[in-house]
Amino acid sequence: MDNVDLNVLRQVAQWQHEGRAVVLGTITRTWGSAPRPVGSVVAVRDDGQIAGSVSGGCIEDDLIARIRDGALQLAAPSVVRYGVGAEEATRFGLPCGGTLELVLEPLQPASQIDELLRRLDAGERVQRELRLADGAVQLRAPQAGADVVQLSEDRLITHHGPQWRLLIIGAGQLTQYLAQMALALDYQVLICDPRSEYELHVPGTTLTREMPDDTVLSFAPDGHSAIVALTHDPKLDDLALMEALKSPAFYVGAIGSRVNQAKRRARLAEHFDVSQAQLARLHGPVGLHIGARTPPEIALAILAHMTAERYGVQLSSSQLGSGAESGCAI
Repeated sequence: MDNVDLNVLRQVAQWQHEGRAVVLGTITRTWGSAPRPVGSVVAVRDDGQIAGSVSGGCIEDDLIARIRDGALQLAAPSVVRYGVGAEEATRFGLPCGGTLELVLEPLQPASQIDELLRRLDAGERVQRELRLADGAVQLRAPQAGADVVQLSEDRLITHHGPQWRLLIIGAGQLTQYLAQMALALDYQVLICDPRSEYELHVPGTTLTREMPDDTVLSFAPDGHSAIVALTHDPKLDDLALMEALKSPAFYVGAIGSRVNQAKRRARLAEHFDVSQAQLARLHGPVGLHIGARTPPEIALAILAHMTAERYGVQLSSSQLGSGAESGCAI
């Protein structure tokens, strides 16, 4: 669940506290093209007020009309489909031929929205199991490798909370922007800087004073993890990169000019037993080549490259390797 849908849950909780009836819609399946991914949510209040989206607006309009006509006074969760044919797909704002399946859930105290938000605010990742027969909900820790959404004849299982993690080495000015933007993209962010002179507080992140190589090991990177070194200090950056490049992290990057990146690669190979195959995974200069110069621009370049890597987008050599170079001469 991304931050957009998390905001929907917060709005839902507020409506419930006000005593309003709410129906929550969750995308459980799509065929062909669809405007929003599986797991996206929309909420409709009893007077037609809406939060979130699952289409270009036509499905939302249909849900509002159903609410106002009294057609969504559900006793239990219900599965509906939109865009079965090309004509209906066009009507509901879906690309031609697209089909979208929703579970519409009338919320109640047993829906456990408040408890779900409490766990998400604590940084947990949560599996929510909805029983279709009566709307009862169980919350538990997710199983490793579980799908984002699983719909069967009797239950809907969704997963909520940060799925992606980012470890930033260094607590300088650039880190502030990179961390803030990463939070908006649904990353769980850990900042590491053992230097007491560098103090940084970014709400929603954690700061550790451990040595970078120890932090990488305790971070236990997996295929949903990114590690970016930003200190400009080889004694710190190289230690983190040594462990990061040997991990399954999907993205490992370091700031610095091309000249210094070449020196870094030589050090890592000679002194830290990093293989050429592992060195080939290092993105440095880090980020996309967008002419970035200021800290927020460089942070944008880094996150744009991370996003491309997440989705397996193949980029040309002219797009790579200069995202942070122009803003960093060392």
